[in-house]
Amino acid sequence: MMGRLRLNPVTLRKIRRFRSIRRGFWSFVIIFSLIIFSFCAELFINSRALVVRYQGDWYFPTYGDMIPGSRFGLDYGYETDYRELQQIFAREDSGDFVIMPPVPYNPYENDLRLNQYPPFPPSPADRHFLGTDNVGRDILARLVYGFRTAVLFSFFLLLINYTIGIFIGCAMGYFGGRFDLFFQRIIEIWSNIPFLYVIIIVSSILVPSFMILLLIMAFFGWISITWVMRTMTYKEKEREYVLAVRSLGASHFRIIFRHIIPNTISVIVTYAPFAISSGIVALTSLDYLGFGLPAPTPSWGELLSQGWQNMEAWWISASVVGALVITLMTVTFTGEGIREAFDPKLHTIYE
Repeated sequence: MMGRLRLNPVTLRKIRRFRSIRRGFWSFVIIFSLIIFSFCAELFINSRALVVRYQGDWYFPTYGDMIPGSRFGLDYGYETDYRELQQIFAREDSGDFVIMPPVPYNPYENDLRLNQYPPFPPSPADRHFLGTDNVGRDILARLVYGFRTAVLFSFFLLLINYTIGIFIGCAMGYFGGRFDLFFQRIIEIWSNIPFLYVIIIVSSILVPSFMILLLIMAFFGWISITWVMRTMTYKEKEREYVLAVRSLGASHFRIIFRHIIPNTISVIVTYAPFAISSGIVALTSLDYLGFGLPAPTPSWGELLSQGWQNMEAWWISASVVGALVITLMTVTFTGEGIREAFDPKLHTIYE
């Protein structure tokens, strides 16, 4: 029988301290809940039904394959319109039924109406709780799915930047000398390349996909964490425990990855929430300027652009600005709490 997971007492003390910083802890709970909600968004915001009962058979279309309308006695072979099917079953009153998500629209679907032109204002009766954009797509659906895209983008960007930056930064700080000077010059040249111009040039040549944007952002994003890890490694390599393992014949690889990096983990963890928020802002800014993800990908930047172009449709701007404020505020407060909890001096102004 597998024993319980045992954490280091120092780690447990840091976790307890983080929980005592209420603003940071509850911000973490909120942002973590929002992330989980966005990854389960199909259960709450989706044009596919959750459950369909038809002639004694049960169907669960949400995460399954496309089900044609002919399967339910309709006269077409493309994907079933489950909102229409729900109304048909309700009129027939035959015992068949359809259970739809609370928001029965997907982020790509245009809800157009006869003799009316979008954007439509918020309407609980139509299940457009935050209204629609200028082509009739549900704002709440695009906010949630856009948030999921931004979080995935920021997470993968963080992973790439940290992998490159920690490896190069630790090597610069540990080996020093000509190796350090060489990479310093490389980074100085690298940091002077105009990031926005590169994006514009790439966008003019090809349509920027998720992966292309991720690689371009990572091309420039690793520099800041590299400088931090270089400084921390310079300080750590002169400590007694490093000198001790070096005298015992430990390899450079073992010293860096088994001793130096674990003892700088507080810096790495502290910077992570701020790096995630900067990734969200960067993607939103690029989408707003038109150099981000291609249409019709759900995007907060694209919604901001729509809100600016349709000032009378106040619900577009209000929704995305509110979502940005909540997200960045909770991520920032979480980062502050983590930084305070991992501070070895254990002083705080948040309690």
